Amino acid sequence: MMRRTTIHDVASAAGVSVATVSKAINGRDGVSAATMSHVMSVVDELGYESSLVATSMRRRRTDVIGVLVAEFEPFALQLLQGVSSALQGTRYDVLAYAGSVSAGEHRGWERRSLSRLGGTLIDGAIVVTPTSMPADASVPIVAIDPSEGPDGPSTVSVINEDGARAATEHLISLGHRRIAHLRGRTDLISAQQREEGYRSALAAAGIPFDDALLADGGYRTADSTAGAHALLDLADPPTAVFGANDLSAIEMIRVAVERGLRVPDDLSVIGFDDIPEAAFHTPQLSTVRQPLTEMGAVAVRVLLSMMAGGEREDVRMSAELKARESTAAPRR
Repeated sequence: MMRRTTIHDVASAAGVSVATVSKAINGRDGVSAATMSHVMSVVDELGYESSLVATSMRRRRTDVIGVLVAEFEPFALQLLQGVSSALQGTRYDVLAYAGSVSAGEHRGWERRSLSRLGGTLIDGAIVVTPTSMPADASVPIVAIDPSEGPDGPSTVSVINEDGARAATEHLISLGHRRIAHLRGRTDLISAQQREEGYRSALAAAGIPFDDALLADGGYRTADSTAGAHALLDLADPPTAVFGANDLSAIEMIRVAVERGLRVPDDLSVIGFDDIPEAAFHTPQLSTVRQPLTEMGAVAVRVLLSMMAGGEREDVRMSAELKARESTAAPRR
């Protein structure tokens, strides 16, 4: 293992004192331009980096934006791509941090993560799908899905109700009447809004809501399996399923095929998000597209504005129906 370069190594290679190196890398007075240039060239040559924590304590900033997620899954990774692209050309680096990994559960990960990172490792945070946010956070925060209202952090989200309504209306337009919903995490506002959109589309079409056609999916593949089986075990199973996200919709298809059903001939399935796996899946997954990379970029804009003293914002973006191969008219 290579030994980490120290400030003493830089001083020795440059032929100056440790104090001179410290002044040069921190931009303090007392160092000539020629010496400054020489020391910094040695810093670059040796690859020396001062401690991020020590630097933050001196400067009261780290020039690092934290992207805090419960876990690294496709939805979060797409957002992270947008954040990274938006920060190119700025002075900020990105620290991606999965907060529920050590605890093994979602509850409270946001507070733990912000407590560990805020004020010493990051200057601001973009928090993805938080269930709750501390009122006394030490750094500015933008939450991506959901909104906590006017007293919470700034938010970026899609209009979930409209997207879910469009997904359900698409199935209705194909002739489906037994339409199930594999819902998301019930502690998240986005899942609640998507269920509301599903219910409102049924009501508008004069289709009675059937509680038996509502199953828990939890936004995770593993959490969707039992719900998918439960829907197909019904005496009168659905002809179509709206999954609250693409992961649950893809798991719905896997379970259906495992049980000998054909998609979309025997069962139509539509998701929500439009993660890359949706277009590459066989059959290609019909879904509702969230502009995930754009949402990440907008979150950066809002956060940088807040860090510069700007006001909190709530940005809601449009979702778009993407009809593909996994939905068709019912055969029965």
